[in-house]
Amino acid sequence: MNKPLRRIAVFCGILVLALLVRTNYLQYVRADELNTNEHNRRVQIERYAHERGDIIVDGEPVTGSVETTGSDFRYKRVWKDGAMWAPVTGYSSQAFDSSQLENLEDGILSGNGDQLFFDRTLSMFTGEKRTGGNIVTTLDAAAQKAAFEGLGKKKGAVAALDPQTGAILALASTPSYDPSVFAGNSLKDAEARQKLLDDKDKPMLNRALRETYPPGSTFKVVTASAALENGLYSDIDAKTDSPLPWRLPQSTNLLQNEGSIPCEDASLRDALRYSCNTVFGKISDDLGNEKMIEQAGKFGFGEEVFTPVRADASVYPKDNRPQNAMAGIGQASNRATPLQMAMVASAIANDGKLMEPYMVAQRQAPNLDVIYTHDKKQLSEPLSAENAQKVQQMMETVVEEGTGTSARIDGVTVGGKTGTAQHGLNNSEKPYAWFISYAKTDSGSPVAVAVVVEDGEANRDDISGGGLAAPIAKSVMKAVLDGKK
Repeated sequence: MNKPLRRIAVFCGILVLALLVRTNYLQYVRADELNTNEHNRRVQIERYAHERGDIIVDGEPVTGSVETTGSDFRYKRVWKDGAMWAPVTGYSSQAFDSSQLENLEDGILSGNGDQLFFDRTLSMFTGEKRTGGNIVTTLDAAAQKAAFEGLGKKKGAVAALDPQTGAILALASTPSYDPSVFAGNSLKDAEARQKLLDDKDKPMLNRALRETYPPGSTFKVVTASAALENGLYSDIDAKTDSPLPWRLPQSTNLLQNEGSIPCEDASLRDALRYSCNTVFGKISDDLGNEKMIEQAGKFGFGEEVFTPVRADASVYPKDNRPQNAMAGIGQASNRATPLQMAMVASAIANDGKLMEPYMVAQRQAPNLDVIYTHDKKQLSEPLSAENAQKVQQMMETVVEEGTGTSARIDGVTVGGKTGTAQHGLNNSEKPYAWFISYAKTDSGSPVAVAVVVEDGEANRDDISGGGLAAPIAKSVMKAVLDGKK
């Protein structure tokens, strides 16, 4: 072979080698990257070529799949009572991806997860119709309905837990939205989603998990727990060292109580019953900022919570003495999610043990075989059983004789705490109405609830935890109790 031909042969050999290297690089090294690339439409077409698995509540699906027309995506997601369940499920859209359970459990629901590899392989040989697996939740349909309908047109949120296991029984947020309206990939879907994003009331915000509020007087149960745990007081019926009026430390300002209530040197029981700011503000100051941060942390403040959907961290602030006193009554920079305050109520109801909140009970393969079951887990022990039972007595007095009487349930022991949290600079906005509670039976407490209401339509004087939030909590607790009969 002459020299020019040899050079051409070598050059062609290099080109063939480069092509082989490039092909193998794409097929093996970048295969996963290309398969998951958002611009790879073939992957998306395959993703929506079969029905998605369902999210299950009380044995029934709250989701479904329907065939589409005029698109190369064959199936799209639909919801039953979408606005009620959106805070639980999130959305799944052909154009805008997914959120919450629809996103976090996508591997099971889409059928593409590693746990379902055997099922996918088997269906190739059997010719069976391919579908996704199911996610079985801990939610109680009756409790969720009671929470959603109780909130109605008001802006707010409800979180309900089983104190003994941590199972989430209800998770409602209003105003809400129907994920079905933008589940496709048409211009109409895009317009519907943009309308929701532009809504000033933020219907796509999950207020139960992703909004933090000043917890107001509901936080006083944490401050009472701190007083008992740190030995500041031990007898809930003995007088406290609480002058009236009480001047905030390092300040000329006096901490006020609502109305003419008997708060001077009030016992812990009476202070919670009448919601005495002076008593609990002074307790927070007597204990100091570090001990208050420590006690709040035992209840879960300062940490994000994964249910598996992430809940924002609640915050008890590191602050100066006057602000710490105000934080001890749920004001200043103290901020909590409704889920966090439900965790507080549940730990007290469960004799001091705080269980990890969760909402996925099982994962199922397409043939309904169970491939995962949740094991309950204790997060912490914020207070001893003895002290938890003392706080229970105090909270039960609130419902029987105090500000929470509208949460009473005939024949059932109910403990609770109302809260009306200031909102805006110098309390210029309408306040938030709070209520936290639990119900007890002979076998312990099956439900703890936190409710927050941002009712911009109500008259300012009508806004109270006992008036707006407690009736909602009562209906949720009653729904859970009725389901256990």
